[in-house]
Amino acid sequence: MGKNDRRRFLQRAGAFSATAFLASLAKPAWARNLESALRNAEGVPADELATEDDFWYYIQQAFTVSPGLINLNNGGVSPAPKTVQEAMKRYYDYSNEAPSYYMWRILDQGREPLRKNLAKLAGCDAEEIAINRNSSEGLETVIFGLQLKAGDEVVASKQDYPNMVNAYKQRELRDGIKMVWINLELPSEDENYLVQQYVKAFTSKTKLVHITHIINWNGQILPAKKIAQEAHKRGIEVIVDGAHSFAQFDFTVPGLDADYFAASLHKWLYAPIGSGMLYVKKEKIKNLYPLFATNDNPLKDDIRKFEHLGTRPFFIEQAIGKALEFHEMIGNERKENRLLYLKNYWMEKVKDVAKVKLNTSLHPKWGCAIGNVAIEGRKPSELDAFLFDKYKIHSVAIEWENIHGVRITPNVYTTIDSVSTGNKTVRGKLRNYSSHTFTCRHVTSTNQSQDQPAASHCYQHD
Repeated sequence: MGKNDRRRFLQRAGAFSATAFLASLAKPAWARNLESALRNAEGVPADELATEDDFWYYIQQAFTVSPGLINLNNGGVSPAPKTVQEAMKRYYDYSNEAPSYYMWRILDQGREPLRKNLAKLAGCDAEEIAINRNSSEGLETVIFGLQLKAGDEVVASKQDYPNMVNAYKQRELRDGIKMVWINLELPSEDENYLVQQYVKAFTSKTKLVHITHIINWNGQILPAKKIAQEAHKRGIEVIVDGAHSFAQFDFTVPGLDADYFAASLHKWLYAPIGSGMLYVKKEKIKNLYPLFATNDNPLKDDIRKFEHLGTRPFFIEQAIGKALEFHEMIGNERKENRLLYLKNYWMEKVKDVAKVKLNTSLHPKWGCAIGNVAIEGRKPSELDAFLFDKYKIHSVAIEWENIHGVRITPNVYTTIDSVSTGNKTVRGKLRNYSSHTFTCRHVTSTNQSQDQPAASHCYQHD
């Protein structure tokens, strides 16, 4: 956006703030300012708005980001905006007034409207959406629920998420299925190469293909629809891991031609931590066993059979609705353009620095918010430690199969100043790092949730 356009943007924002002030006294200042900014942004093309930091500053005010560090690991778990936090706390208070009454008779009644709203965003029928706690739970419902037998083959990649890799290995050990692992050379902008790696692995015994829509290690977007179409030509079922793609960039689940799809809503939808979604194509529901036992026929044709989790945190589940509202307020197109702009901003700054290697594409077809960078001759854990110790940048070191680097993941609340820290740009940071000598700090975690499973050897899963 040019200087004149920027001046007009700020002038219009000021006018809106003035006219809306008296009618909005009950709202906090950040909400009034955000409302004005959104009105001002009407009619501004998404690609132009993506570069307008004055607008995204008001989005940032809707979050409670820490001033003590720069969080560039939003790929693990994203913070929720204030409205989502407040809703979750309010519902939690309700639950504790009389738990069995408010949880089961009040909050639980909100699941059907929530199901419809999630289905609207996913572009599918509400009877195809189950609400759960994270991607791992959704995907493992399918992995362990499919009626596979000894000798049946499943095609997956070595770059898939570890929880899924381990789930398939367990089925291989327990049931005698055969896993066929492909090894993707990434990043790649060659659609034919990516599709053919899967197709070449298909045989007459292949029953299922597992596709990670966006690889969490480096942000590579895979041509999921093309792979799914090739699989369906051969009678192969398709499961798509949408942990990072859902609400990060614009698509519909049926548009991927997937039979099964799961997402963690606490990532790019900004829902409370511990919220997820499972999609099962309507005609597939009856053949899939639920992960947890139901009180009647486990092969019934009802998506709700996948929600028998026992007592659960209803206050988390119902606050998903506020996350949906926040997402719709920003808009899919605006959000996608901003995330892509932020990732490409810092990558453009460092791509010509000596010894720097980018492990993520800058092309919008092959990447969005998530980027991965490596320094020749340095361990990812060393760069990760340097960024935090020197600049208080929270990132994550990745050492997984053939992907080695530091993952940098900004978010809608991230400003350009956050990825450049004033005059000290990312380019300058990495130049400083090239001549810096220090000892790597190795951190080992034993938390094994979907978003932070066991991490060691200086890599982290999410």
